[in-house]
Amino acid sequence: MKTPSILITGATGTVGRELTRQLAEQGHAFRVMVRSLDKAEPWRSLPSAEVVMGDFEDASSLRTALQGIDRAFLLSPSSEKAEAQQLAFLEAARQTGLKHLVKLSQLAADENSPVRFLRYHAAVEKAIQQTGMEYTFLRPNLFMQGLLGFKDLIRATGQFFASAGEAPVSVIDVRDIARVALHCLTEEGHQGKTYTLTGPQALTHREMAAELSLSLGTEVRYTDVPSEEMHQGLLQAGFPEWQAAGLMEDYAHYSRQEAAFLTSAVEEITGAKPLSFRDFARDYAEAFLR
Repeated sequence: MKTPSILITGATGTVGRELTRQLAEQGHAFRVMVRSLDKAEPWRSLPSAEVVMGDFEDASSLRTALQGIDRAFLLSPSSEKAEAQQLAFLEAARQTGLKHLVKLSQLAADENSPVRFLRYHAAVEKAIQQTGMEYTFLRPNLFMQGLLGFKDLIRATGQFFASAGEAPVSVIDVRDIARVALHCLTEEGHQGKTYTLTGPQALTHREMAAELSLSLGTEVRYTDVPSEEMHQGLLQAGFPEWQAAGLMEDYAHYSRQEAAFLTSAVEEITGAKPLSFRDFARDYAEAFLR
């Protein structure tokens, strides 16, 4: 196998898993950083993939994972440690001479935002820029695949809930985020760019429910609930308090219609139109039904 020059962090997550699938499909050699070899199974059989142990809390392991790497994709778990962990990765990348860092950020990242996720993403973006390292920032909107978190509830009750009101959101399929990341990691011309990524249309959660109903052949209802009720529901579902509170800030951001605009970035970078919510509902129908 050709020695990998690309490192993928966050590979066990939704975006990272899809990105590694697409890299392998196109024959690109890459290295996957995992905290435990128990999580390495998806890549063991791929001839183009190399697995390395690495932990955002262990600077030495980060430097080892980055040895010989030219380009890296930065994605860490969403927690109160995310900013510190990404800054630790950045320092290891600086020490090992990484040339180009592609960071998965979030739409509307801003150090002055009332949304904690947007503040920490902006802080890390700023730190990356201050190193002088080549970078690309990907700022996607709400993931369509986020609805898979409601699949059990939809199967059991035919409904899902949120505190989004009737605000449209230009949701994006993670397969498109991964396609953009792949281009940024394997082509020239994306250095110094910040790409805001959206789907092709802005939909309310009620309209998403209608699209799911069409694809599943059974009624799916969206129930708008007060913020506190959604917050308690997230806690009961096992979300840590920091993350649950952050998601509520996210949904307040959506309900203010601050995430309804569209961009053409996906098509401009990949040459293909972004997937629609109808595409998502059709392709993931089995997950909601079985």
